[in-house]
Amino acid sequence: MRYEIKGSNLPVVICELNPGEKVVSESGAMGWMTDNIDMDTNMKGGLFGGIGRAFSGESIFLNTFTCTSGLGKIAFPSSFPGKIVAKHLQPGESLICQKSAFLAGESTVTLATHFRKKLSSGLFGGEGFILQKVTGPGIVFLEFDGHVEEYSLAQGETLKVDTGHIAMFEPSVDFDVTMVKGFKNMFFGGEGLFLSTLTGPGKVYLQTMPINNLAGQLSSYFATGHRE
Repeated sequence: MRYEIKGSNLPVVICELNPGEKVVSESGAMGWMTDNIDMDTNMKGGLFGGIGRAFSGESIFLNTFTCTSGLGKIAFPSSFPGKIVAKHLQPGESLICQKSAFLAGESTVTLATHFRKKLSSGLFGGEGFILQKVTGPGIVFLEFDGHVEEYSLAQGETLKVDTGHIAMFEPSVDFDVTMVKGFKNMFFGGEGLFLSTLTGPGKVYLQTMPINNLAGQLSSYFATGHRE
């Protein structure tokens, strides 16, 4: 499968499929496709797989698109302003992602739920107890909010991250939360009571504009008038 990611902050990934090649997406993710591609809606992974996807922010049903002849094209636009990231996963290689990050991928990629083991990170880490886990082999397309910055953390190296800015990290990275120090910092610093901590080794990916932050900024521009 060949692909190209186009657009800036409203991106789309366009895939070219040879006969017999397949790509899987969440429900409603497809933007357009050529006539030689067939769609099949299914509950990949069975009932429990579908329920697990629902908990991790995805649809219960997935769509499988198969090229039947010639060269097929299919496009998956991002559902919000941000960035589409393509990752080529080796067999058994995994990534831990924020909810609703999965856009599409090769049919060999496995999508599952990832439960946070630590109570503190689940309660105060900004994304709840359940994240997404994608496992290779295959190419997967993930969508994130705003620009995405990548860091490689050494053993024991830690980043403190404001809630919601964690897009993705490797399973070797330890995720936890820490309380903001100082009374004034906690109540007047505007960063909340807790910060997420990511400790290496491993790669982490941070997003600049979490969709919740964007919604909060836009809400102040909407009229809140009342009826007489």
